[in-house]
Amino acid sequence: MKNKNKKIFGEELIKKVLLGGNYVTQKDLDSAEKYSQRNDFSILDYLFSNEIITKDIFGQAMAEYYKIPYADLNSNFPSMEQVFRIPIELVKEYRAVLFVYEADKIIIATDKPEKEGLKEVMSQGLKNKNVQIAYSLSEDIDKVLAKCRKPLETRFSKIIETGEKIAPEIIDEIIDDSLAFRASDIHFEPQKEKVKVRFRVDGLLREAGSIPKKYYENILNRIKVQAKLRIDSHFSSQDGSIRMIKNNKDIDLRVSIVPTLRGEKIVIRVLAEYVKGFNLGDLGLSEKDQATINRGLKNPFGMILVTGPTGSGKTTTLYALLQKINSPEINITTIEDPVEYQLMGLNQIQVNTETDLTFSKGLRSIVRQDPDVILVGEIRDNETVEIAINAALTGHLLLSTFHTNDAATAIPRLLDMKAEPFLLASTLEMIVAQRLVRKICEKCRISHIVTKNELEEKVPGISDYIEEDEVTLYRGQGCENCNQSGFSGRSAIFEIIEISDKMQDLILSNPSSNKIWELAKEQGSRTLFEDGIEKVRNGITTFEELSRVASLPKKAKNKQTII
Repeated sequence: MKNKNKKIFGEELIKKVLLGGNYVTQKDLDSAEKYSQRNDFSILDYLFSNEIITKDIFGQAMAEYYKIPYADLNSNFPSMEQVFRIPIELVKEYRAVLFVYEADKIIIATDKPEKEGLKEVMSQGLKNKNVQIAYSLSEDIDKVLAKCRKPLETRFSKIIETGEKIAPEIIDEIIDDSLAFRASDIHFEPQKEKVKVRFRVDGLLREAGSIPKKYYENILNRIKVQAKLRIDSHFSSQDGSIRMIKNNKDIDLRVSIVPTLRGEKIVIRVLAEYVKGFNLGDLGLSEKDQATINRGLKNPFGMILVTGPTGSGKTTTLYALLQKINSPEINITTIEDPVEYQLMGLNQIQVNTETDLTFSKGLRSIVRQDPDVILVGEIRDNETVEIAINAALTGHLLLSTFHTNDAATAIPRLLDMKAEPFLLASTLEMIVAQRLVRKICEKCRISHIVTKNELEEKVPGISDYIEEDEVTLYRGQGCENCNQSGFSGRSAIFEIIEISDKMQDLILSNPSSNKIWELAKEQGSRTLFEDGIEKVRNGITTFEELSRVASLPKKAKNKQTII
């Protein structure tokens, strides 16, 4: 939100409004400004992430400044029928949403209440002299505007009819929609006569539209040029990146192109603000797990690994850890493939196979650069394992990702990759395994009661973790806010093993993953599924969603009742 906050409100206006209304103290603002200067955060980002103020309180403060009411669109999402009572051109131009429409009261919500002619235009269009203007948060206005967009194929047809700038305009519409629907990835999938466009939203793919195939080559070439890739290469994979500005925000796009039988397939990873979320609490970590991780981060040296499959949010978690410790007093250097998030205060290196800059060779160079903290994007081979352990052993805190299904399996896997047991035991501080689950939409969440027997039918073995005969669970009914899916956003479930003295002794014996997990359970670790059950109980996600990404532990040994 950095650029958006600064450009729409301005840092000075924010400080004036919040200080003037006694919403924050000068000390809070000084801390926010100091942090903002060191990191890729705005003052508002800092205040929100540290829970000094909430977004609703900020909205109320802005409304008070403009001397108008506050309209909470997030909690009272208007119907599209109501929104479309105002011509769509005016909705977009004035960022004006019809919040209340009654015989004796009409309220227009906007984040631009100072826009000249707003009230007069709305009064004229709605044929009512008693139009009232209210302030709403920009992100809530954006959600409404996203719902107003016509289907992609309708817009594609209109662009094609004009016959001008077809490729750039189609790409712009696709990027705009991906941001409006908060997609993490865009897929261009060549078929026989068309190219299917799909978005990954909250972890699941959904079809967004299709493009006639005869226009695809120009679209493909334009993306290649923007990503600095070869347009004459059609039979090998290519990777690149694009940085653009959309709605006053910097957007980073990571482009991957591979040849298929039907043509070259493009996948674009969208790295926008809504994907980042560099806050441990926002990631889904419980207070207990946050305390465990904070203990590990205080160590001046050692190795912290985040494990899980591709797309499970490992890199985001690593950056949340870096954000926690980033300061001018320490030298943080990363080597990644590719660099996904660019943060101020970090020295970031990107792997480049063409120049023979690999993880292992880059890591060898980094340790000669006087780093305090090193982030290695991924430990892939025996050589990188050896260098990483030596770096952690010689006074560096090393963070990295690793591909295993759970936390306990990471240790035998590292030993298989020729890590010396004594050195691994001496350097490994913590292993964090994670998965992503979709969150129940807060706007349409309802409770329902299920019996223990009904749950056992759905998830065999779950009754071992349940005491009551009936359990209150939650689900989303589906609404405008979540596109009728019942889910909005994602959270992570975690499995954390902290390396204790006993665990160090066990590592020396080259143990199996089962032995490691038995000791971890004794020390209080929870499985991914057990952490997920806690989130189900708290109304964050559903059993069906949890079962999609994590399985019930095979043995109920050392189990704990958590429902």
